[in-house]
Amino acid sequence: MRWGFAGMRGWLRDTFALRGNRPRDLSGTRVGQRPHYLLRPANPLFIWGSLIVALLLNLFPWGATPLVPDLLALALLFWNVHQPRRVGIGAAFVFGLLMDVHNGALFGEHALGYTLISYGAITLHRRLTWFPVGAQALHVLPLLLVAQCASLAVRMWVGGEWPGWLYFAESGVGAALWPVISWVLLAPQRRPTERDDTRPL
Repeated sequence: MRWGFAGMRGWLRDTFALRGNRPRDLSGTRVGQRPHYLLRPANPLFIWGSLIVALLLNLFPWGATPLVPDLLALALLFWNVHQPRRVGIGAAFVFGLLMDVHNGALFGEHALGYTLISYGAITLHRRLTWFPVGAQALHVLPLLLVAQCASLAVRMWVGGEWPGWLYFAESGVGAALWPVISWVLLAPQRRPTERDDTRPL
């Protein structure tokens, strides 16, 4: 009986040890596991400052180009994933109204799209943070597409024209930029690497 328990314990140890051989992404984190570094608390001034900067970048003339992503939508999506209690659906709605006023679009068009992005990000934020950044981009793409489809449906409902399939390339470019957006917005929260050879651990 003792041999049976020892054999079972060895089998379990060997089976679950295979989990340590998972491939790693570019940051050295095992795929499917959370990063092993701790982040500083996010500064509220940096959060809202980054959203205002993204709004200002959207106000430039290149915002109407199909291949230019919606940087404000990406920033809202990022902070809704990482700080859902500070940046919520209400903030997304207000920023959407500001974009509607600037673009002269149907009032509420961007607000609806940003609200859907915010709701989806807050719903999936616990799941998304377990994935590496590359896999997160695959979850970001459907959220951006849903927001674009909602805005397009509202526009066409009131007599707007079909913009063409190139219109949806904006979501693909935005998802491709997700690793860059994540690296930039998480940079102030990363702790510097401190090596101390005298520490026992």
